[in-house]
Amino acid sequence: MWEKYWKEAVEEYRKRLSKYCHLKIIELPDEKLPDKLYESNLLKIKEKESSRIAEVIKSDSYTFCLDLKGREMTSEEFSQKIEDISVNFNSTITFIIGGTLGMTQELLQKANETICFSKMTFPHQLIRVFLLEQIFRAFKIAKHETYHW
Repeated sequence: MWEKYWKEAVEEYRKRLSKYCHLKIIELPDEKLPDKLYESNLLKIKEKESSRIAEVIKSDSYTFCLDLKGREMTSEEFSQKIEDISVNFNSTITFIIGGTLGMTQELLQKANETICFSKMTFPHQLIRVFLLEQIFRAFKIAKHETYHW
């Protein structure tokens, strides 16, 4: 469930990012979790969710999966990466925040890169705000603009 303050934060970053890029957020529903999770139904849920995610990724998009095993980088490194992708690969970049149980190895391997913001686990609403903030910061760094909040 999206609390009002998460929606407001996302909308604020959407407004700020409109100066730099076209932002499209696609939200897919999570599979309903059973009361008891067993390895067999856990894998089925991850496969269903990962399959739905894979269906909406454009084939020409440079794709990042957010994953605890991904590469950590500084804001400056992230900014440089975004700039390099825009110049050398494609102007379409996709960021995937997986379902509650994570993503399948197959989906992770389809991504161009996996990145990690922290080894801690965060709710989807918060990590979305983190991601949007870092994308905004990346543009500010690339344009040599001061960052004021």
